[in-house]
Amino acid sequence: MTPAILGLEISRELLGFGSLGLVLVLIAIRMPIGVALGVTAFLGLWALRNERVAFGVMQDTPFEVAANWGLSAIPMFILMGAIAHGSGISAALFRAARLWFSGLPGGLAVATNFAAAGFAAASGSSVATSATMGRLAIPEMLKAGYAPSLAAGVVASSGTLGALIPPSVMFVIYGVFAEVSIVKLLIAGVVPGLLTAAVYALMIIGRCALNPAVAPPVRLELDRAALWRERRAALAPVWPLLVLIFGIIGGLYGGVFTPTEAGAAGAFLACAVAFLQGRLTRGVFIGSVMEALKTTAQLFFVAYGAVMFTKFLALCGVPGMMRAMVGDWALDPVLMLVAISLIYVVLGMFLDPLGVLLLTLPIVQPMFDALGLDPVWLGVIVVKYIEIGLLTPPVGFNAYVVKNVVGDRIPLETIFRGIGWFLACEVVIMVLLLAFPGLSLWLPSTMD
Repeated sequence: MTPAILGLEISRELLGFGSLGLVLVLIAIRMPIGVALGVTAFLGLWALRNERVAFGVMQDTPFEVAANWGLSAIPMFILMGAIAHGSGISAALFRAARLWFSGLPGGLAVATNFAAAGFAAASGSSVATSATMGRLAIPEMLKAGYAPSLAAGVVASSGTLGALIPPSVMFVIYGVFAEVSIVKLLIAGVVPGLLTAAVYALMIIGRCALNPAVAPPVRLELDRAALWRERRAALAPVWPLLVLIFGIIGGLYGGVFTPTEAGAAGAFLACAVAFLQGRLTRGVFIGSVMEALKTTAQLFFVAYGAVMFTKFLALCGVPGMMRAMVGDWALDPVLMLVAISLIYVVLGMFLDPLGVLLLTLPIVQPMFDALGLDPVWLGVIVVKYIEIGLLTPPVGFNAYVVKNVVGDRIPLETIFRGIGWFLACEVVIMVLLLAFPGLSLWLPSTMD
């Protein structure tokens, strides 16, 4: 049946592709992305079928999404990160990193970078990592005379490690909707996450060695023996983080528990560690639970709209059409990866990361399948591009998170200028990940 709009008959495929433009227009006028996707899907289903189908999909979708067992890991991972932050793990981690890396050029920035990588392993959220490290590290760097662009840039950029180093909320969502092994996705993010942190650190050290004015050396008023005592003592409060990292990653890698069970185990471990430290107060627990509820509700609301939109595109035949197009003109995986890279970079400049993922997945996945590309490797590539979108202007969300932390002390344009150095690093990192799939696939392959 050919749908009709305003008395004009149009093809299903044209209706599907036109809906993509409507979504972008609604987002451009500041409509929340979950609402934009849901409204477009509702109107499209009404035009394609009838109002009963549209209302039926709108009624059934929330239950279908919320009842998906794999997504239950998300609130548990978020709760784990909230408790870890509330119990002081992030502060202890930054203090230890500060003492150990202070002797390097740009030592405080390097410490922030690696502390963010460590906290990412306890939070699973890029935004939470940037906000937490921003409150801890930026005042320290500014006090030490660091260039504001470097101080803000390293916090915003290293925060993206929260999407790669497990537990990663983005990998869980990608695995559920792409029907890919979540365990392998989480494990596949370890090496790319560490690679990103290492490349960032090398850039910071090289830049600060060539131009010491951006990061004056930090002088610790301790002799050598006292400094090493302080360094060893600073490692002791970090043990809870090691428990969480080895508990989650080790349990997933060893097949001790599933990703869903890993979320519950991580939240339990975070509570147990905070309790043993005497830091699991009633206020910390209630605040962590409320933060987890709020963040989960926001994520699921976007997911509702995206699932409705996916169903509409399927009825329009868009995925099949894209698959046919691949068979006709996009048989070269290299050309396809270049095209997909451009799509994600451009969309990431304007849209919410979760929205980009759920909006593009029903379109690009048929292309990936037709080319026979490894879905785990592609999951890493897609999530990495989505996180790069958190840094790219004009809507680099992590830049605005840092701006919210620093207030008027650092202008937004200065933050984006500092991020530019890290985006240059991302070019190198993405070339390596695209050219050498083994960087992502080696660790998961050892699980078979």
